[in-house]
Amino acid sequence: MNIHSTAVVDPKAELDSTVIVGPYSVIEAGVKIGANTRVEAHAVVSGPTTIGENNYIGSFAVVGGPPQDLSYNGEPTELHIGNNNQIREYASIHRGTPHGAGVTSIGNDNLLMAYTHVAHDCKIADHVIMANVATLAGHVEVGTRASIGGLVAIHQFCRIGPFAYIGGVSGISLDVPPYVILAGTRNRTRISGINKVGLKRNGFTRETINKLEDAFKIIFRSPNLLMKDAIEQAKNELGDCEEVMELVRFFESSKRGVVKRTTED
Repeated sequence: MNIHSTAVVDPKAELDSTVIVGPYSVIEAGVKIGANTRVEAHAVVSGPTTIGENNYIGSFAVVGGPPQDLSYNGEPTELHIGNNNQIREYASIHRGTPHGAGVTSIGNDNLLMAYTHVAHDCKIADHVIMANVATLAGHVEVGTRASIGGLVAIHQFCRIGPFAYIGGVSGISLDVPPYVILAGTRNRTRISGINKVGLKRNGFTRETINKLEDAFKIIFRSPNLLMKDAIEQAKNELGDCEEVMELVRFFESSKRGVVKRTTED
């Protein structure tokens, strides 16, 4: 009774009895959808795709489509989506590729606004916001509670750290550290400071925010220090703060390099 008469649902798809499927939508074989999820009109969900509970998939969204990768040859790669996500109108999310672990994954409580794109092998954590037309190329990783503004384009293999805020119409070609505010086009991207408003809203203490600001000054605004020495100094002086250590580890583990320009450069 929850599936509209004009919808096309493959008999091999597995839908909880509480799933609502709107007019003219298509659910293909290999799709599993959990309780209380709603698929609006004209959406297409392809498999293998596993979707959890309490999700919303907007009209004309394409979820679980094959990766846009010339090396892909029809292998049974997957898309995993958790619970309580909003995937809005015309969004597109593609499955993984064999050379990228075979899985694209989206966690819980995320908001992907209209026309957002999540390419193959991306990993989105929890409570992430992607504004309209934000775009992730392949293999991008987005940390918990990161916010990505409208019309942002992120290069393949980049990482966006947790609690980072990226302003609209930014072009990202390097890793974005945790806890910072960043904006700008590809060759003029700048970090303006720690995302204090976002951190306060998420319950970070004043002491933690102050230590992150101190670490930011050491790492980004110490012109007489090499980056590796600035990171070591931040570790030595503020290593008792787990959030500072997360910032340090992010730099140490980067493979593409980290955005280092600030508004004072």
